[in-house]
Amino acid sequence: MTEKIEFTLNVNGGDHAVRVEPRKTLVDTIREDCGLTGTHIGCEHGVCGACTVILDGEAVRSCLMFAVQAQGKRIRTVEGLADGTTLHPLQRAFMAHHGLQCGFCTPGFLMLAANTLETRPDISDDELLDVLSSNLCRCTGYTNIVSAVKSVRDAMRAGK
Repeated sequence: MTEKIEFTLNVNGGDHAVRVEPRKTLVDTIREDCGLTGTHIGCEHGVCGACTVILDGEAVRSCLMFAVQAQGKRIRTVEGLADGTTLHPLQRAFMAHHGLQCGFCTPGFLMLAANTLETRPDISDDELLDVLSSNLCRCTGYTNIVSAVKSVRDAMRAGK
């Protein structure tokens, strides 16, 4: 059995003391050791994007990282989007534009979109489509997801 390593992860502004094997992925650690199950495990190969989190201001596939690599970094998961009971504008837009059906891919899309709009608020329609196409959805046909994200982007531009 591999020896476990103890360290602290900062997730959504809170510290979580964890003790894991060096080979344990960040997504598994977030779900199992931090108790935050909003980040989903999909393909486990970095293809689907269901496990997307924001790590020090960058959207990453948490299935492709070891938890120990995130030590000392700020991790933001889908649970960190809402402000208490007030949903994030993207969460409200996904509901208003029917950008979810089964909901499995939704956390990954929300985190990818949040990071994109936070870092590139002036992103063009074509660039946004290119970014969002990196995540997979089997239910929605993408149109409503793209509409939801564009609506938030446009509201940000209008200062709303």
